Amino acid sequence: MRAVVYEKYGPPEVLTLKDMERPKPKDDEILVKIHAATVTSGDVRLRSSDFPPLFWLPARLIFGLFKPKKKILGHELAGIVEETGKSVTKFNVGDSVFGTTTMLSSGSYAEYICLPQKWKHGVVALKPENLTYQEAAALPIGAMTAMYLLEKANLKKGQTVLIYGASGSVGSYAVQIAHNKGTSVKGVCSTSNFEMVKSLGADSLMDYKKEDYSEGSEKFDVIFDAVGKTTKARANKVLKTGGAFVSVKMLTKEKDEHLKLIKNMAENGALKPFIDKSFKLDEIVKAHEYVDTGRKRGNVIIDLLK
Repeated sequence: MRAVVYEKYGPPEVLTLKDMERPKPKDDEILVKIHAATVTSGDVRLRSSDFPPLFWLPARLIFGLFKPKKKILGHELAGIVEETGKSVTKFNVGDSVFGTTTMLSSGSYAEYICLPQKWKHGVVALKPENLTYQEAAALPIGAMTAMYLLEKANLKKGQTVLIYGASGSVGSYAVQIAHNKGTSVKGVCSTSNFEMVKSLGADSLMDYKKEDYSEGSEKFDVIFDAVGKTTKARANKVLKTGGAFVSVKMLTKEKDEHLKLIKNMAENGALKPFIDKSFKLDEIVKAHEYVDTGRKRGNVIIDLLK
């Protein structure tokens, strides 16, 4: 099989396409032929080892002090089950699935991957029937992060929420989830992304280049930092009494029930992945270069069917 491997931390050029032996599923694993994966901000951080100073050493100890432990990146995927281990009961050969690779030994920048039918850190489920593989691959990480943090904020119907970085992957899902919860959503992004964010359900918009949300007179029940570029101190200036601030810098957890909720929302038309660009597997360097620019809208796809 073809797979993208990196042996050292660095710029996108450290990613190389290689031929590798196809993995074989253990008793509790499924072998998935991957149809689509994504380039997330997490992939970029791991590739470059661009961690905040306080977390640099702990992150290196987890992911590899001098070189990467996990040679194949890729946090999420969608594909078809080609083989099942003898203990597998949740999936059958031919099932279309989507999910994550969190804390597994291999990622989704490959033509095949083995996934446990259930494990502590990640999730896998049947793909939403109405989505393409490319759309389904873009759902798990961003949508589950948004759902987890909005639950942590205890967002309720009728409240007001400001989403900082509303045009990114997590932000685009947070806008939709908050909108479908019956809240008033203010999206903060660049003017060029206003139309996109409004189409996802934002009620009002603000350009962060022209205005500072923390200096305004409008107050919010929840402020969601979807890109890790604002602070609780700034948010507190415009939070209502008892309001909540949540950020992608906080620890999150992947839950089976969240993936099922996301699947149902997608099938009901309440959640739609926004695909910015699509690249072939052998264009992985270009894909990472694009995400490195910081101008990504929604999700960037790696289409393994091209």
